[in-house]
Amino acid sequence: STASAFGGYGGSRYGAGLYRGPAVVPGAGGGITAVSVNQSLLTPLNLEIDPSIQRVRKEEKEQIKTLNNKFASFIDKVRFLEQQNKMLETKWSLLQSQKTTRSNMNGLFEAYIANLRHQLEGLGQERLRLEAELGNMQGLVEEFKNKYEEEINHRTEKENEFVLLKK
Repeated sequence: STASAFGGYGGSRYGAGLYRGPAVVPGAGGGITAVSVNQSLLTPLNLEIDPSIQRVRKEEKEQIKTLNNKFASFIDKVRFLEQQNKMLETKWSLLQSQKTTRSNMNGLFEAYIANLRHQLEGLGQERLRLEAELGNMQGLVEEFKNKYEEEINHRTEKENEFVLLKK
């Protein structure tokens, strides 16, 4: 096996086994010189024991998550703004191409305004006619009211005469 060929370092990946002497590779022609190993350097550091380091690591992870979320949000905003920008550019180019038709629109608006003014004049004349007719009607109503009151008074007189003649 390879472990036994390299001086018998036990089954550990990091060489935590015991040192058993010089490593010699058979058939390598001349061999490899002996190497001494400090076993304390081969043991992994256990940083998980210190609670302050654990707390700092946890805080760093949370900060990284928060920053990552903010970054993703900014990316989404940039994409949205790029889409809005493209849409506005399209609208702008469309409006630029329609500039020539605006001069044609002025004629249409002027004709429409002239038509509205003509209708307004007609309505003004109709108003004057109706006001004159209203004045005539109010005069007729006043006349009929006076005639009605005269007739009521005349009737009352005749009824009184009838009562006197009957006695």
